[in-house]
Amino acid sequence: MTTFTALTTIRGEAPAYALSDDLEQITPEPTGVGVFEIEDGSGLWEVGAYFTERPDAAALAVLSALHHAQPFAISELPDQDWVSKVQRDLPPVEAGRFFVYGAHDADKVPDGKEALLIEAAMAFGTGHHGTTLGCLRAFDSLLNDGFSGGRIADVGCGTAVLAMAAAKVLPARIVASDIDPVAVEVAAANVAANGLTGRVECVVGAGFDAPALSEYAPYDLVFANILKGPLVGLAPDMGRFTAPGGYVILSGILNEQADEVVGVYQRNGFNLVKKDEIVDWTTLLMSKNPPV
Repeated sequence: MTTFTALTTIRGEAPAYALSDDLEQITPEPTGVGVFEIEDGSGLWEVGAYFTERPDAAALAVLSALHHAQPFAISELPDQDWVSKVQRDLPPVEAGRFFVYGAHDADKVPDGKEALLIEAAMAFGTGHHGTTLGCLRAFDSLLNDGFSGGRIADVGCGTAVLAMAAAKVLPARIVASDIDPVAVEVAAANVAANGLTGRVECVVGAGFDAPALSEYAPYDLVFANILKGPLVGLAPDMGRFTAPGGYVILSGILNEQADEVVGVYQRNGFNLVKKDEIVDWTTLLMSKNPPV
């Protein structure tokens, strides 16, 4: 089936999300809408949509003008099974004791590894990106040091690969949340596919707003693999919802942004334990100061 994309850029996070909300209302309807910060310091955000039929160019032109965005670039994608192509192109990933793979690589799972089945889908976090890989490595390192916390949150969970990694190795109470309902559906499907139903609760919510997240706080460990802006904004809540002596694993941070994030979290009661760079991306492992 032929599909189409429509992409534009706009300045600022709030205007980008306002545009995306209106984009979902046009006819023909998009099958998916995404909003992404362009991490180059420009302040620009990309707003994109996928369509199963050619989008209305006039409607898109009106939207871009109303929201003071750049004109939409409309492209036709070739008739191809993109999910199968992505699956073939994504090899398994090994991160310490964890092995992330697609069903097409089920025969490659090594003995003695904690296997995490993740299929290509409309959610971020397959283990191949440097941020997810960094989080898995940081968690593996924490386990090697004896971590055995009983309450764990995965904020901005995407595919829930991090929450599932925790569920594989710890008898913990685990909540995975994402602002995107599609991501939460994908997360729940992955939890079921890995035989972890009942071990990971998947909920829709921004930050710690979901009642399930606040109900089980404070947490011994919080994963947050998102972006610098939301991480900085979450820092005060992280300080409130992380138990004294607990940990946060933060990623989605460009290398040049890491010092700023560390500083913000230090001001909210955290100490830097470890910093790991994978290509352009930094993962931070930080601990919450125990009470004096």
